[in-house]
Amino acid sequence: MSMPLSLSYREIASVELFHDLHREALDEVLVRARCRVLARGVRIFDQGDGPVRAHALIEGSVRIVQSGDSGEQIVVRFIGRGEIFGAVALFTDRRYPADAETLTDTIEVSWSETALSDLLARYPGIAMNALKIVGSRLQEAQNRLRELSRQPVERRVAHTLLRLSHQTGRMTEAGLMIDIPLRRKDIADVCGTTLHSASRILTRWEKHGLLTTQDQRLIVLKLQDIRNIADSTG
Repeated sequence: MSMPLSLSYREIASVELFHDLHREALDEVLVRARCRVLARGVRIFDQGDGPVRAHALIEGSVRIVQSGDSGEQIVVRFIGRGEIFGAVALFTDRRYPADAETLTDTIEVSWSETALSDLLARYPGIAMNALKIVGSRLQEAQNRLRELSRQPVERRVAHTLLRLSHQTGRMTEAGLMIDIPLRRKDIADVCGTTLHSASRILTRWEKHGLLTTQDQRLIVLKLQDIRNIADSTG
């Protein structure tokens, strides 16, 4: 179930694609946008579906899941506030390459292919932001590929937590909370290991006081220790 919603300039300016845009550009971005309030567990789009829209997250969290030919599913990425998702399909085969599902109550906004093309053509700032986003995602993919090919599981789990901390982390009284409800399978999928291995490592780190769990959120208690594990060569 979804509800329409109006956005403020501050909310739309928080989206990475529209950083540092002037008021005239933001006016047009808002006019061309479709905004919805979605409950937890709602499928925003399905793998293989079209027509494609470019989506952005205003509030909440989204899990991107890809299915293989035999039906197995893996978590590809998590989407945090202000991030764009689904847009890559506009520049490929115009079919979503994965499923997108809300993990919490969520506010998402989207633009049609025509609207986004017009905005990119009219406002160079949006095009430059798009290039930065593509470059950042490509660098992240390259880093993850290098980790998968060269690093032991414990280092990969540490790198995954560091990325998620940078992406969605917020300071609380308890520590640095990764503000996404995570299953241990999610972490295993993202860092390319088995559920058993990821669970064993996270349980050990909890026993050693490096992290804890609260309301399905991981809280990093000793960030430097996680960094040291990620950077270790042993």
